[in-house]
Amino acid sequence: MKPLYLTAICLLTTAGLSAQNTCDDAFEATPGTITVESVVGGQVPTPICAQNGIGAQRGVWYEYTAVDSVTTTVSTVLDQNQGLDTRVHIYEGPCSDRVCVAGNDDVEGSFLSTISWQSEPDVTYYIAFDDRWSSSGFDSGFDFTLVETEPIPEPVGALGFTTQPMAGWSRSLGIVDMNGDYLDDLLDVSSSSVSTMTQTQNGDYEFAIVATPPAAFPYSWSIAAGDMTGNGYNDLLYGGSVGVNFMFRDDDGEGFTEFHTTDYVFSQRSNFVDLNNDGLLDAFVCHDVQPNVYYMNDGESLEFFQGGLSEVPDGGNYGSIWVDYDNDGLVDLFIAKCRGGASLANYNQLFKNNGDGTFTEVSEDAGLYDNVQTWSSAWADFDNDGYMDVLVGASSFAQGGHKLMHNNGDGTFTDITAGSGFENLGATGIEWVAYDFNNDGYVDVMGGNGRFMMNNGDGTFNLEQFNGVTNGPVGDMNNDGFPDIATQGNIHFNNGNENNWVKINTAGTVSNANGIGARVELYTAAGKQIRDVHSGVGFRFMHTLNVHFGIGTETQVDSLVIHWPSGITDVHVYPDTNTFLLLTEGEETIGEPEEEEEEEETVSTLDADVRGFELYPNPATTELFLKSEELPVRAVIHIFDLHGRLVMQEPYSETLNISNLGHGMYIVKVISDGFVTERKFVKTL
Repeated sequence: MKPLYLTAICLLTTAGLSAQNTCDDAFEATPGTITVESVVGGQVPTPICAQNGIGAQRGVWYEYTAVDSVTTTVSTVLDQNQGLDTRVHIYEGPCSDRVCVAGNDDVEGSFLSTISWQSEPDVTYYIAFDDRWSSSGFDSGFDFTLVETEPIPEPVGALGFTTQPMAGWSRSLGIVDMNGDYLDDLLDVSSSSVSTMTQTQNGDYEFAIVATPPAAFPYSWSIAAGDMTGNGYNDLLYGGSVGVNFMFRDDDGEGFTEFHTTDYVFSQRSNFVDLNNDGLLDAFVCHDVQPNVYYMNDGESLEFFQGGLSEVPDGGNYGSIWVDYDNDGLVDLFIAKCRGGASLANYNQLFKNNGDGTFTEVSEDAGLYDNVQTWSSAWADFDNDGYMDVLVGASSFAQGGHKLMHNNGDGTFTDITAGSGFENLGATGIEWVAYDFNNDGYVDVMGGNGRFMMNNGDGTFNLEQFNGVTNGPVGDMNNDGFPDIATQGNIHFNNGNENNWVKINTAGTVSNANGIGARVELYTAAGKQIRDVHSGVGFRFMHTLNVHFGIGTETQVDSLVIHWPSGITDVHVYPDTNTFLLLTEGEETIGEPEEEEEEEETVSTLDADVRGFELYPNPATTELFLKSEELPVRAVIHIFDLHGRLVMQEPYSETLNISNLGHGMYIVKVISDGFVTERKFVKTL
């Protein structure tokens, strides 16, 4: 009878009472069907938790408290509401400091609203509707249902954090190696010093403040780190609304040398990247109010350039990320824009790397040319199909919501937001990053000020939140293989779980020292995962340079393949799991396969003649035939030229089309469970 009683109250509510309705004077809501008499006054719901921004003038508020842990669903998708257009916001916390839990404007195929969230017992939630799409304030009223169902079971490998204050530490701008040992450290900068909380091999932390020459342009927005000089220590780039400042680490690792130009740069996201692929890191900086800028490194000095990578006169450039979206081995550039209005400075841009030092703007052809207001984007292969997808995270709903874009593998993207869970994410934010936080083998997204969208691996994501955990730099601050987060003076240590992992640092020799721009592929029985090595993701912070893979319950990695910016490809067979790997360009390793529980005949990983492996004809012109007495398990075929460059990679097949290869000698390497074998062959025209 409770829902009927509440309905009666609503029917008796006058316009005057509704006008006084606020969060502090919210009506009670319990499970059932509830009638909203009208939305003619009251407090306008803020912050905005649903899509499509500001514009509401009235609101109506309800408070709801669950007795048990349940999944709560609020919906206006009812026959009696057809033709209406509702928007709903869900909050928790005190009315004076409430925060968004969820929100929804349009459910797919309707202008009505449906939203679900996980309610905890004895926690008060506020349900607020506004008149964003009804100038009459819904004079005729509408109904909504409040339904409680069993809570969604906690997934295997659920996420959790333990917060530890760091004594003497107040601001965390980065988690990145600052002493050359490849372990992640905490980082902060000022106009005259660099502060670090260095992680030691025994699990302790050493606090240090290193005095620097005065920074001509002190930090105010974003920061990037990378080894520009190749001396084994990461240098820093940071700036603000006037110019860009570099701090180069001395060869002994003790101090810094300052460098800047006098050029005007309203700095937003900054990155280190090897633009001309000469083995030296260059620097790229988003310019807020003019075309973007970059600094070319010749090993002796930096030269300033402007233009060529977004010529929009009034800028609008906020979040840049360098990622190989088309799998051609060259890093491309995506720029998230946040200008607002009709200016071209508000349309996101994608620049394809042509491989000759030039770039072509292709966002419209790719399907990424839109005016969602965004400060950053999170790129990852969310479905493990071998191509980088992107979550464009909204910083305002004024011009649309978050967009989850699937990479089709042909240079184009498809909007798959509907049904993914991101359409119901009512929080906005400026820092969007992608990491596998629970090591289940599927990359998750952090954004919206501490919201974690956990990847289910099927195109859907579940929202997780944790008290006190907000956006900050991500890295592994205790070397346990699970990504941690730093916020101000705290480290939020990932509680971890039973899932397995691999963590990699890429050390370039021909390529730049950090291996920035490399593509890393990991193969297990579950399939393939990919990562790119970045300096500068998200918007503001410097996140770890280490490459991190979660592999779930898999206990063995068949191979790690690294495509270096130089064109060299290295293959590491059966690398160790649940450990840190330092992989150096030009060095390949062969480990031992996981032992089978049942005793079986084993095959040497170094015997090239096992299982009667053959290839013919040799020389070959258009087709190469492979033969083995026993079909390799989960085998991958790699073809290298004599310079070590990977020119072809395919799942095992008895027939290979080699017509696209040029004349010359090549090496075929087959990697599978229990063996690695290779043969040379000659390709003729």
